[in-house]
Amino acid sequence: MPEYLSPGVYVEETSSGAKSVEGASTSTAGFLGQTERGPLKPQLVTSFNDFKRKYGGFVDESFLGYTVNGFFQNGGTRAFIARVADEPRNAVGKAALQDADGDDALSVTTIGPGDWGNAVSVTISDAPLSDDDNTIFNMIVRYWSTDPDKVEGAGTDDPDPVPDLEERFAEVCAEESSTQYYEKALDGSSNLIEINREGDGRPENGTTWLSLDGASTDGGVEDATDDTAADADDDEELETDGSGDGLTLGDFEGDGTPGQRTGLSAFEEISNISIVCAPDENDVPGLTDAVVTHCENMGDRFAVLQAPQNPDPVAEMQTPVDSTYAGYYYPWIHVMNPNTGVKELVPPGGHIAGIYARSDAQTGVHKAPANEVIRGAMGLQVGLTKGEQDLLNPKGVNCIREFPGRGIRVWGARTTSSDPEWKYINVRRLFLFLKQSIDEGSQWVVFEPNDQDLWARVRQTIESFLTTVWRDGALMGTSASEAFYVKCDESTMTQGDIDNGRLIVEIGVAPVKPAEFVIFRIGQWTGSS
Repeated sequence: MPEYLSPGVYVEETSSGAKSVEGASTSTAGFLGQTERGPLKPQLVTSFNDFKRKYGGFVDESFLGYTVNGFFQNGGTRAFIARVADEPRNAVGKAALQDADGDDALSVTTIGPGDWGNAVSVTISDAPLSDDDNTIFNMIVRYWSTDPDKVEGAGTDDPDPVPDLEERFAEVCAEESSTQYYEKALDGSSNLIEINREGDGRPENGTTWLSLDGASTDGGVEDATDDTAADADDDEELETDGSGDGLTLGDFEGDGTPGQRTGLSAFEEISNISIVCAPDENDVPGLTDAVVTHCENMGDRFAVLQAPQNPDPVAEMQTPVDSTYAGYYYPWIHVMNPNTGVKELVPPGGHIAGIYARSDAQTGVHKAPANEVIRGAMGLQVGLTKGEQDLLNPKGVNCIREFPGRGIRVWGARTTSSDPEWKYINVRRLFLFLKQSIDEGSQWVVFEPNDQDLWARVRQTIESFLTTVWRDGALMGTSASEAFYVKCDESTMTQGDIDNGRLIVEIGVAPVKPAEFVIFRIGQWTGSS
């Protein structure tokens, strides 16, 4: 309470009482799998080109690249990528760049483990604005997905072949006080390397290849046409998948150490993920259960599951889990590999997640993400008839079907749950949206005096939010009172609850269910003469 100690006019700010609840995001995806390269800590990508810059392109060992591409093709805008690898964290490419006196000036390591660390070069050259102390220089970082022994002119302006990724940092400085200090310039800007200062000087001109054993090969810029990696084998192609073939469930579940989390454990730290998909789930025993368990434990996200490439016969097919937090899709789809122009058969999870995001943006999370065209799908692994879907739909298998003149569409919107109350995907996702929005929008209540005034403000806040949701068409009823109710008073709390610091709010909503079966009854009618 303000104090008034002397005569005068006092102008004060007052609160209107009720706070607003902002709708939570429902379309941010989390994808889990192997990549060509990149960090183990999940990173946000906002386009497929962004994914390629940070993680590389398609790899033979995983469908993740196709999944991410399908997500953005179908309307997705934001995705976190959790790279999975079976190498230890310190299995990175590294090198020491020396100054003119032969002392280490800075150390360089690749971002993330993997054999790709043998195929990164760093070129140092004088900058046009180099000062008298020669502390300003240019740095070029290049990566090739081919054998470095076959790279010519790695440090020149015209290397052959052209690098898969090139990063240029012009006029960086070795002075820590400079705005162009090299550690600041590269921090968060490079998708290939991290650097650490080792000495006061700047690195000498030349090209250095990184290697997993740290035995870098140095060469001046003028001699860079003969640069090779120290330990590369001329007879072997470089493995650049960055993941290996020995992945286990534990690699996908990840390291749960604070500050070093990876895999699904790292997704626990990212609160705005709403959709989770692991495109290679059927190749790792137990991964499907782990993804669904993650979504159930978090309580704010939904799993997109995919049938195996060769599932049981239609009559015997079942969903792999009984959960209200997952949807199961069949069959796989054919897509075009943009690098080769060849059709590939891939699981549909990324495309489905993109449809979730597209439907949310166009209509809302309350709309079933079905009867939507799958962009980028060129065909189906198998065509399904209505009779076959009659067997699959009641089991919670969401079919993907091709219709003449209407394209390839998602033709199912059920969860994998046997509970009829949570049969539909849009109902479950609507409740996830409501819970997360109210949770985030009610944080101001914590530690407020727990009295009738607070209860009224809480009711007003939530009722205002739910009225907006109802007007958007997400709830049933011709009036707000038919669509929802909010209770926060002596009927929801005992004196014991209040004494123990508990404020309990009871909310009931009437969600909109999808028109899954559209029935027209037609009969003959004889008009009066």
